[in-house]
Amino acid sequence: MTAATDTAFRIVSIHVGRPRAMDAGDDPGKPWTSGIIKDRVDGPIGVGRENLDGDGQADLVHHGGVDKAVLAYPAVHFPFWKQEFPDVQWGDGTFGENLTIAEADETKVCIGDVFEIGDCVLQVSQPRQPCWKLSRRWRLPKLAVRVQQTRRTGWYFRVLSTGTIRPGQCMHLTRRDYPEFTVAFANDVMFAKPRDAALDLRLAACEALSASWKKTLTTRSGGSESDHQSSVDARLRGDS
Repeated sequence: MTAATDTAFRIVSIHVGRPRAMDAGDDPGKPWTSGIIKDRVDGPIGVGRENLDGDGQADLVHHGGVDKAVLAYPAVHFPFWKQEFPDVQWGDGTFGENLTIAEADETKVCIGDVFEIGDCVLQVSQPRQPCWKLSRRWRLPKLAVRVQQTRRTGWYFRVLSTGTIRPGQCMHLTRRDYPEFTVAFANDVMFAKPRDAALDLRLAACEALSASWKKTLTTRSGGSESDHQSSVDARLRGDS
């Protein structure tokens, strides 16, 4: 199924950052490194297969790679987070995203959607799974859990064609093969309590879904609810 070409979302801002040693804060016994703090890019920037130029991840087990090359976050969510956690000045780049996008949210984007941005082509691969680093970056222990609960996760792109992008450009939807698998739907399947093995396998069968989500969904469909929940809890706490 080829999408109508009149669907487009604007890139509000672009952000990149290399991994750096982070302030240990209230837990000096647990130093950590992260690329979650990113600087705004004002001009054009190159997009490679696994990163934007100047970007990087510290934990390559859970972050980065071809299926998680570019992280996007909807600007529409910031007013909600300002109400939820008013002590933080929420805005572009505060969720560690590469692209802050206007007019979009998780209900309007589907797994496998293909977007053209100038000479660059991106494809939606999976929702973002919040982890403990987001909470620790802002010293808000409940933040990652609330992102998961509210489904305001953002999503990742894989890069189908490398190129150059710049703030203010529009991302034009050129193909939508899986309209039933919105990012919102994928979040509901992954974070379901209780989980639904049939839905796990249905989503895992989506050809455009990232390899890591396919593996997780397929594996847990034959495992126990407690095993899966233990894994999710560990990710939120930073045990894994």
